[in-house]
Amino acid sequence: MHFAGSSKTVILKMATKSLQEETHVDHDLTLVIPAYNEEARLPRTLADAKSYLDAWGINYRVLVVDDGSRDETAKLTEAFGRRFSTIRQTNGGKGSAIRNGMMSSSGKVIGFTDADLPYDLDALKTAYQIIETGRRDVVFGSRTIEGATSRVERRLMRTLASFVFRTCMMCLVSREITDTQCGLKVFSRRAARMIFSRTIVNGFAFDAEVVYLTHLLNLSFEKVAVTLVNDYSTTISLTRNAIPMLIDVVGVRLHGLRNGYHPDIEVLNPTSAATTPARKAA
Repeated sequence: MHFAGSSKTVILKMATKSLQEETHVDHDLTLVIPAYNEEARLPRTLADAKSYLDAWGINYRVLVVDDGSRDETAKLTEAFGRRFSTIRQTNGGKGSAIRNGMMSSSGKVIGFTDADLPYDLDALKTAYQIIETGRRDVVFGSRTIEGATSRVERRLMRTLASFVFRTCMMCLVSREITDTQCGLKVFSRRAARMIFSRTIVNGFAFDAEVVYLTHLLNLSFEKVAVTLVNDYSTTISLTRNAIPMLIDVVGVRLHGLRNGYHPDIEVLNPTSAATTPARKAA
């Protein structure tokens, strides 16, 4: 999956009222799916998601964020009923698309995954139950903990590159959440708004920024094992994109050290939230 870069990154500005009141909660779970030129793969993803979520019986919504696609991606949810919808935005990067989707969602629990649905949705159900019961604020899918399995064989070079990148993330971001790039993350509504009102990275390093902010904001979290059902997700190349991603992550750390994320306040004042310096998407 490819997401083109953005010429600037902006902190999403929020109204000066409580995060809980920002948007009316009208269903249990929102699943956000960012997509860029995904007309070939997205229909199967939406069909699989609908089948699973309907059988689960939960009150859900699926929100596709079309990141400026040049194909028919933005029209694909029309065939799946009222629970499915699309937000269109100009091309801004995967991090930008997820930020937009998370801040636009009105579910009690909000999660995101990739457009090719790389993980068995049982992990989403487990994560939802952890958050819905109030046990944790955030749940991170992980491919590296006990219980994680794979139904596909990963390429050796990709596996090695992933190991090197995870080692770097342990040093820069978190020793507890080492699989920062796993494309399944789930949040309580309040945690989602606390985190995504502050994110500034539009490229692939946004996942690491989300983990960093979870720690910075003292949100409780848990890891759940995922089952990898396909390895299409991301045409991102860790051998090619790792250095730009690492540069972004270093920028995140510096921004945090300068108190740029304002962890001591719950709502960003729209009159003071500033546009951040340009940062290229990985």
